[in-house]
Amino acid sequence: MRLKSIAIFCASSPGFDSVWMDSAKQVGAHFAKEEITLVYGGGKVGLMGAVADAALEQGGQVVGVIPDFLQAKEVGHRGLTELFVVDNMHERKMKMNTLCEGVIALPGGFGTLEELFEMITWGQLGLHTKPVGILNVNGFYDHLVVFIDQMVVSGLLKAENRDMLLVSDNIEDLLAKMNAYEAPTVTKWLDKKEDA
Repeated sequence: MRLKSIAIFCASSPGFDSVWMDSAKQVGAHFAKEEITLVYGGGKVGLMGAVADAALEQGGQVVGVIPDFLQAKEVGHRGLTELFVVDNMHERKMKMNTLCEGVIALPGGFGTLEELFEMITWGQLGLHTKPVGILNVNGFYDHLVVFIDQMVVSGLLKAENRDMLLVSDNIEDLLAKMNAYEAPTVTKWLDKKEDA
């Protein structure tokens, strides 16, 4: 399966290292080149703005979803293919979910992590079968990946659910993994023993 629309979660700040902005621009340009519609949080600042602007500059399709109360803080982008204004953060995630066929987290803060983990949790519960990935730019998510692996070692996360989270430091490789992804047939609350 070739994904045609992917939601990007990322920081509304630029960060202290130019590598974060550069990587966001590379992702946006790559989406445009591959004719992948970019679905994102609708802001024009930070990594959010960088990924959107890069896609638009290369003729790509960019769809934003932003809560009304964040338009001032994240400065809603006015040059998008389409911008949806919703009432709250929950509606934002739900709308982004309906608009995309997969999800990628770029570097970000609490909001990025919250969005990433909600999407992977929905997949774990069988609420969707979309691939969810992390673009591990410059080792940004190394410690998080180690922590997630510790969840498995501790018996608090099934290995098959851990494997649902795709990780790569290269956008081409990550997209290849996402295009080849097959959701597990067993969800969190129904294992093979209970199903038998």
